[in-house]
Amino acid sequence: MKIALTGNPNSGKTTLFNAITGKIERVGNWAGVTIEKKEGDIKKSLNKKDMDIVAVDLPGAYSMSPFTSEESITSTFVKNENPDVIINIVDSTNLSRSLFFTTQLLELEIPVVVALNKSDLVEKKDTKIDIKLLSSFLGCDVVNTVSTKGGDNGLEKLISTAVEASGKKQVAPFDAKGVDMSARSQVEDSDKKRYEFVKKIVDKVEEKKIDSARQTRQDAFDRVVAHRWLGIPIFALIMWCVFSISQAHLGPVLADMFVGWIDGLYAAVEGMLGEAASPVLKALLLDGIIGGVGAVVGFLPLIMVLFFLLALLEDCGYMARVAVVMDRFFKKVGLSGKSIIPMIIGTGCAIPGVMATRTIKNERQRRTTAMLTPFMPCGAKLPVIALFAGVFFNDSALVGTSMYFLGIGIIILGAMVVIRITGEKNAKSFFIMELPEYRIPSIKRAAISMWSQGKAFIIKAGTIILLCNAAVQIMQTFNWNFEVVAEGAESTSILASIASPFAYLLIPLGFGAWQLAAAAITGFIAKENVVGTLAVVYGITNFIDTEELALVQGGTDVAQIMGLTSAAALAYLMFNLFTPPCFAAIGAMNAELESKKWLWGAIGFQFGMGYVVAFVTYHVGTLVTEGTKGTGFVPGLIAVAAMTGYVIYLMNKGKEKERLKFAVNARG
Repeated sequence: MKIALTGNPNSGKTTLFNAITGKIERVGNWAGVTIEKKEGDIKKSLNKKDMDIVAVDLPGAYSMSPFTSEESITSTFVKNENPDVIINIVDSTNLSRSLFFTTQLLELEIPVVVALNKSDLVEKKDTKIDIKLLSSFLGCDVVNTVSTKGGDNGLEKLISTAVEASGKKQVAPFDAKGVDMSARSQVEDSDKKRYEFVKKIVDKVEEKKIDSARQTRQDAFDRVVAHRWLGIPIFALIMWCVFSISQAHLGPVLADMFVGWIDGLYAAVEGMLGEAASPVLKALLLDGIIGGVGAVVGFLPLIMVLFFLLALLEDCGYMARVAVVMDRFFKKVGLSGKSIIPMIIGTGCAIPGVMATRTIKNERQRRTTAMLTPFMPCGAKLPVIALFAGVFFNDSALVGTSMYFLGIGIIILGAMVVIRITGEKNAKSFFIMELPEYRIPSIKRAAISMWSQGKAFIIKAGTIILLCNAAVQIMQTFNWNFEVVAEGAESTSILASIASPFAYLLIPLGFGAWQLAAAAITGFIAKENVVGTLAVVYGITNFIDTEELALVQGGTDVAQIMGLTSAAALAYLMFNLFTPPCFAAIGAMNAELESKKWLWGAIGFQFGMGYVVAFVTYHVGTLVTEGTKGTGFVPGLIAVAAMTGYVIYLMNKGKEKERLKFAVNARG
C-alpha cells in the first residue's frame, strides 16, 4: 500500500513523515527543502494491521498546477503513480490557504485523508475548528495531528483512517473538470470560485478569538530581527555566539575528553605492536591511520555542538528570517531570492545545497547559485577552520564567523561578475516565503539532526579519510624506487615529488611547502583530509590540546613546525575554503549545471577566487603585521592581474551581448 504525503510548504509534512516512518529527513522552515520524493515504511507501532505500507514524502506545493519544479514533482507523482491514498497535511493555523490545495486533490478520484496538523498551536490561540463539519463539507475523513510531540498525537488514528479510506470512492465538493487549463481566463475564474468556496467553508468551521489584524509579539520581534539594516548585525552577533560556544567554550571541553580516548587507543596499539614490529607497519597504523584519522575525528565534538546550535536556530524559525534579510541583497546582484535556501542548506553539506538549486526556475540564476553555493563553509570545512582558529588565533570565535560572512561576500561578488559575463543584468526574480511562527526549539529534533550529521562525518572518517591518510602515509614512507625514505629525507618521497610542483605555485600565497600543498590536494577528495594529511606529514596526532602536544623538536609549537606566519595561516585557511569543493560536490554541480562549459567555468572561477583571496590576505596581512611585502609578491601579482584581466574581458563581452540583445528587442 502506497500513501502519498502532500501539503503546502511549512505545513509540517516532512516532520510528520519522519514521525510515522522513523526516518531523519531534513526539515526546514521554508519551501524547497524537500526537493525530490522520499520513501519510508510506516513504523510497526502505527501499523496495527501489519500491512506493507510505504509513505512517500512529496515536495511542498500550493497547487496541482505546477509553477515551480518541486510542485511539478508532486503533481506528476500524484497524477501518474496512482497512490492508494493521499494524506493531505493541512496547517490548521492557516486553514484558508491550505484548503485550496485540498479541494484540488479531492478532484483526482484518489481517496484523501486530511491531517489537520499543528492542532496544539490552534488550541494555544483559542481557535476552534469543527472537525466533523469540515469533514462533511470536504467529503473525506479529517484527523487532528501533532507531528512534533509524542503521546496521543493522532498519528496512529491517521494511519488507520488512511488504511480504511483506501479503495473508497469520494465525491469532490468542488469540481473544476470542465475548465480549459490552456485558457488563462477560465483558470483564473475557476481559481476565484475555488477561493470563494474555501472561504465559505472556513467561515463556518473555524472560530477565532484572536484579532488577526492586531500586531502580535512575533510581528514586533520580526520588525527587529528581520529589519533591513539591523538584521545583518543581529545575524553576525548570533553566528559569533554560535561559534564562540562550539569552537571556544563547550566544544573544546568535550573535544579534550574525546582526544584523550584517541590518545589511549594510540598508546594501546603502540604497546601491542611492540619494538619488534616493522617500522613501516607502525608508521602506517599509528601515524597514518590512528594519528591521521584521529586528528580529524578529534574535531567531531566541536562540529556536533555547532550543528546542534544551528538546528536550534532553524527549528525556532530564525533561519527563515535570515533568508528574508539576505533576499534584498541577493536580488540586487541578479540572484533569485530562492538562492538563499541552497546556501543555508550548504552550511551542512555542499552536495544537498547544490541539489536544492533545482527549485530555481530561471536557468541562469539556477546555474549561478549552483556554482556559488560551495563558497559557504560546509561541515567538512569546519575541522580546517577549527584547526587554524585554535593553533594560530587562540580559539577565536571571530575566525569561524568571519569565514561565513566572507563566504556570503564572495557569493555576492561572484554573482555580480557572473551576471555581467552572461549579459543578463536585468533579469528579475520573485521570492515568496511564508514566515513560520516562532516556537521553542525541540531539543530532541536538534539532537537527531546533530547525530545524523555526526554519523555522516564518522562514516566518512572511517572510509574516505582513512584510505586517503593510509595512502598519504605510504607515499611519504617510500620513494619511487619503493625504498623506505630515511628520516630527514622526506623531500625525496613519492608524496613530496607529486606535491612539490604545486607548492611552487603557492609560494606567492605564503605557503610554498610541499607538505601544505599535499594537504590542499587531498582536500579535493574530502575537505577533512586537509587536517588528516597535515597530521600525517608533520607527525602530529593531537591538534586540540595545543599546549601539551608531543611534537618532534621538543617544545616547538605547531605554527613553527608548519612554518606559517599568522597572515600565511589565514591565507592557507581561505585557500582551502574558497577553492573548488570536494569531488562529490563537483559531481553534484555537474548534474545541476547541465553544461560542461558552465562546469569548467565554475571550477576555474572557484580556483581563481580562492587564489586571489589568499594572495590579498597574505600580502596585506604581512604588510600590516611585519611592515614588508610577503614572499613571491611580484609573480603572484602578475598571476592575479592576469586572472582579473581575463574576468574583466569576459564581463565586457557580456556587456556587449546585453547591448545587442537590448537593441534587437527595441527593434522588435
